Amino acid sequence: MPGYIDVVFDIPANSSFTYRIDDKSAACVGKRVMAPFGRRNALGFVVGERDALPAELEEKAVKSISRVVDKETTFGTRDIELAEWISGYYLCSLGEALAAMLPSGKKSGDYPSFSSDDMTTAALSLSEEQEEALAAITTREIRHQSEIQFPLFYLYGVTGSGKTEVFLRAAEMMLQEGKSVIYLVPEISLTMQTAEAVGKRFHDIATTFHSGMSPAARFTEWMKIRRGDIRIVVGPRSAIFAPVQNLGLIIIDEEHDGSYKSGSTPRYHARQVAMRRCKVEHARLVMGSATPSVEAWQLMAAAQPAAASSRADGLTSVMRLDLTRRLSGGTTPEIKIVALDHLDACLTGTLKEEIRKTAAMNRQTILFLNRRGFAYFYHCPDCGFELACKHCSVSLTLHKARNRVVCHYCGYNETPPAACPQCGSLSAGYAGFGTESIEEEVRRAFPDLLVRRADADTMNSGKNLKQTLEDFRNGKFDILLGTQMVAKGLNFPGVRLVGVVLADTGLHIPDFRSAERTFSLIVQVAGRSGRYFPDGMVIVQTLRPKDPIITRACALDIEGFFATEIAQRKALNFPPWTRLIRFTVRSKDGLRADKAIKRLASILQPRLPRDADMLGPAECPIGLIAENYRRHILARGKTMSSLHAAAREAVSLYDKGKDSGVYLEVDVDPVSLL
Repeated sequence: MPGYIDVVFDIPANSSFTYRIDDKSAACVGKRVMAPFGRRNALGFVVGERDALPAELEEKAVKSISRVVDKETTFGTRDIELAEWISGYYLCSLGEALAAMLPSGKKSGDYPSFSSDDMTTAALSLSEEQEEALAAITTREIRHQSEIQFPLFYLYGVTGSGKTEVFLRAAEMMLQEGKSVIYLVPEISLTMQTAEAVGKRFHDIATTFHSGMSPAARFTEWMKIRRGDIRIVVGPRSAIFAPVQNLGLIIIDEEHDGSYKSGSTPRYHARQVAMRRCKVEHARLVMGSATPSVEAWQLMAAAQPAAASSRADGLTSVMRLDLTRRLSGGTTPEIKIVALDHLDACLTGTLKEEIRKTAAMNRQTILFLNRRGFAYFYHCPDCGFELACKHCSVSLTLHKARNRVVCHYCGYNETPPAACPQCGSLSAGYAGFGTESIEEEVRRAFPDLLVRRADADTMNSGKNLKQTLEDFRNGKFDILLGTQMVAKGLNFPGVRLVGVVLADTGLHIPDFRSAERTFSLIVQVAGRSGRYFPDGMVIVQTLRPKDPIITRACALDIEGFFATEIAQRKALNFPPWTRLIRFTVRSKDGLRADKAIKRLASILQPRLPRDADMLGPAECPIGLIAENYRRHILARGKTMSSLHAAAREAVSLYDKGKDSGVYLEVDVDPVSLL
């Protein structure tokens, strides 16, 4: 029997489209269809069914779908409701929200999967602090308006204090109650040890779920989860959408990590989506980190220790659970600040001495620098010329092994100049250093030690990284050198020394979160040292040895850092004291971008509530990326609800007369302002 269906597409259109379907029984809400859209066939999502056409449509104007893609429903009513919330909160279309949630994605590498052949990991005995934390997570509940609700929990503990074991025990207890678990990690390639621990403990009912899988593999796992065959899902931010049955617990490990925020539409934050799912599905949420985000720290500070009070969003305040000591025999490492006088050499004498001492003890070293390549700044002292990308407003980085200078934003590359392109001076050259130049200097200084580099240039797949980390754990080489890949989520018994080659790389980026990121990164990478032995050593090299962010990170003064940072944010009127919505326009034509952002500002300004203000319009800190000129505005207010209303109305009015050569991006609760 024929009928009609409402379909949405992955486009920025805040409406559904009605199509005719010849066999109404073949399609239902929750399936995907191919349908004519404009001059092409497009993949759409069925979100409604109807027996008659809407009054405003004529029969002859309605097209038929081309085919039904799915035999089984891919998404359910609850998924649509979550997509509608994402659409409303992050100011995107329902189709864009569903497209982000549902299984898709291109093949981008090999990642670890779980097997029932894995041996079960023996459960460790818990410390008293771990027992108390587990009891709070699994038993505490409150009643609010006749409904049982659970507070949010934050497992705050030093690196190596056993947070993962508490997470796994809580997951076990949820599974025993017949419930399901979502376990989020920052990036699947960086947290393989956690992923493997989950797989070894829970076998066939556990799976990884991430965008690096092929579309077919991702869809297969999605359907297993929907049917209830899979009850614990581990993965990065996209795993928050896993359609588990009877959700009981969401775990967010390394909650502070910026990768939980999506960089493309919809620009959702997995933490915010987790809170929403827990509210709707009456599940528990437990987050954890040695370096919480400023927002999480403020929520913990605001919570009452005896009883959490209910918040406006229906969830309760964050209950802090402390783990104060390292297990496995480790203690807090000794941390030394070493001043760098210049950038001509990567390794100071102090760091070299400790590397040699560590090798003599038959132990291992991790060297960290959050900058890949050989050198990153080409300058001519004679004429002042600086070599920048032709398509972006950033410097080109020298990759010596490839004999190319490369833009890390758009990928543009060229042959390094032999002399200054502007005046021909032979004095021009590169300054600064990256992981490639460190590797060269380390090999030159320690020809007898085995070195392996782990960064985006050498680890072109998850399989490569996994093998490198396994080799290091098994003692097959002496020094592991890398970027953020080696900074977190790793646990190596043989590591004595951690060297932070340059702690300043992200310190003074024009972004209000730069201090928080720098502090967190230093503390996290320092935590790789001394996890099993009481003689851990961390050397932090810096051009600013007296900078309070560096000194507090090296003193592991978490309380002092947050007290200062939150006070500064309050004085500057930035989160967590306010909420932000960022509007960014981009265009191949700089004048058109300027005109568009000024027009948007004139529409937005009068619609902002009294307790809100507007920053900009202005050029973005990185004003040109891939030949696109970028301009932005920040709307700032005390509550998100009032900002939402103004933003929604402003975007709607802007769209009615927008320039087709200018693209608008809206980012609610941005984590980066570059």
